[in-house]
Amino acid sequence: MVVDGEIAFTGSQNLIEPSYNNPRHRKAGREWVELMACLRGPIVTTLNVVFATDWLSETDESLEHQLQLPANPHPGNVTAQVVPSGPGFITENNLRLFNTLIYSAQHRISICSPYFVPDDSLLYAITTAAQRGVDVELFVSEKGDQFLVHHAQQSYYEALLEAGVRIYLYKAPFVLHAKHFTIDDEVAVLGSSNMDMRSFSLNLEVSVMLLGEDIVTKMRAVEDTYRDISHELKLPVWRNRPFAARYVDNVARLTATVQ
Repeated sequence: MVVDGEIAFTGSQNLIEPSYNNPRHRKAGREWVELMACLRGPIVTTLNVVFATDWLSETDESLEHQLQLPANPHPGNVTAQVVPSGPGFITENNLRLFNTLIYSAQHRISICSPYFVPDDSLLYAITTAAQRGVDVELFVSEKGDQFLVHHAQQSYYEALLEAGVRIYLYKAPFVLHAKHFTIDDEVAVLGSSNMDMRSFSLNLEVSVMLLGEDIVTKMRAVEDTYRDISHELKLPVWRNRPFAARYVDNVARLTATVQ
């Protein structure tokens, strides 16, 4: 959302009541947990252009005459870059950005993704980082809201745990829908993109890359609250889950590319 060309909001938030206006969710206490950023400065113009481009592609109506430049275009103290992605971008911008940053990590990677169904390149990047000594943690929901996606996601847990990735399950009934990650003390990425093949190839997404220790520190404070609420999944426990659960996970993985 862009307001008067001056302020922009982006992240994972859908425009709906926290329980998705579903009496069953309300009864279970299930709410979606999100993370948004409020942005000012030159980056607002970039997000405005992304919106206008999406509008043009859907309606054939140009909003160029309505685009407003900020009255105070002076940059703030955080360097930021907008990374749009989707079928119109044949280079798979978000996937290339994610892989590049993960391979560049030296000390720590913290990932939060509600739908984590990586392609081979992303899975290799994450497991390679863990195997070369980077502290890698992944925050996901204990119980997902999409049956097939959640079980496909679980089919990757053993490979991640074996590589040394620490997986934190955000306790049900809440659904951790926030989408972001941090690299070392240098880079944070926040936006709408999941770490799944639909977000990489099919869905229109927008991410914002933010640079600097100050913004990473603020993001890490959010990640700390997730860790406090979550419980860590251990490899021996995961390996001892019932055979039927393994079967469902593996079958769901076969459908991952069309979910």
